[in-house]
Amino acid sequence: MSTLMNPQPFPLHNSPMHSRPRAGGKKRKAEDEPLTEPRSYDSDMDHQMMSPIPQARIIKKPRSNVVSGRPLPLSRLLENVDSETVKNILKTVVDRHPELLKEVTELAPRPTPQSALTTLQNYEKAYRHAFPYGGNVQSDYHHNRVRPALNYLLDALSDYTPHFLPPHEAQHSVSLEFLDGATQIIQRLPEWDNPLHNVSKQTAYEEIAKAWILVIEESGKKGAGITLQYGGWDTKIAKHNQDSGGRLESVVQAIRQTLQYGGMQEQQRQTQRTGLGYSWNTQQNSGLRAW
Repeated sequence: MSTLMNPQPFPLHNSPMHSRPRAGGKKRKAEDEPLTEPRSYDSDMDHQMMSPIPQARIIKKPRSNVVSGRPLPLSRLLENVDSETVKNILKTVVDRHPELLKEVTELAPRPTPQSALTTLQNYEKAYRHAFPYGGNVQSDYHHNRVRPALNYLLDALSDYTPHFLPPHEAQHSVSLEFLDGATQIIQRLPEWDNPLHNVSKQTAYEEIAKAWILVIEESGKKGAGITLQYGGWDTKIAKHNQDSGGRLESVVQAIRQTLQYGGMQEQQRQTQRTGLGYSWNTQQNSGLRAW
């Protein structure tokens, strides 16, 4: 009966979760804490301090021990291509992709009179080298031999000339410089025995004369043709007309009229103002009067 009234506790087994009772009722010390107690913040920090810090990875280009062929980069490929081939490639790309024409045109540097005339002179050398040795250089046979190269020169001349004309070219001095050199090239074109073969040269003179007149008229509108007055262009054009056998007479007349008109304007300005601080009044008999 006493056993039922005072039940004995269940025996404790040796479990790692329970500690052995301590004698004397002493308080537990810190070292007697159970192993399952969570670690403190300091312990976590110590663990982090002891952990190795990962170093920055150095990315190296992998080298393969396998040797295999590969194409050249574009920059290296173009190093082995001559300029004529590069031009042909570029023209082919633009022909296949017309939308690139504007961008290519904007990226390409504008030709100067010197560079354009050098190109035309190269065409001139090409047709001169095409002449066969001996015989009548003005014969039909010689004309047929040089005609392809001669047409290349005339086609290039007809393309370059409008590029240096207003309004595309705003500087009249640049236009005049190109026309001066282009006219000299036309003068060196051969004269043939057959009058039909001389039509191309006559046409070239007519086109260059129109270009001269356009530039002269536009130049006369700015500064009373000061570029023409102080550039000695009247003398140069007169020389071109003489060398061409009078084929540029219309140009001579155009520059005379322009210079005459510009001279009249300059004379009017001079009569209105003479000297410092004085002006000339042609409608009064008082002569000079102060401002």
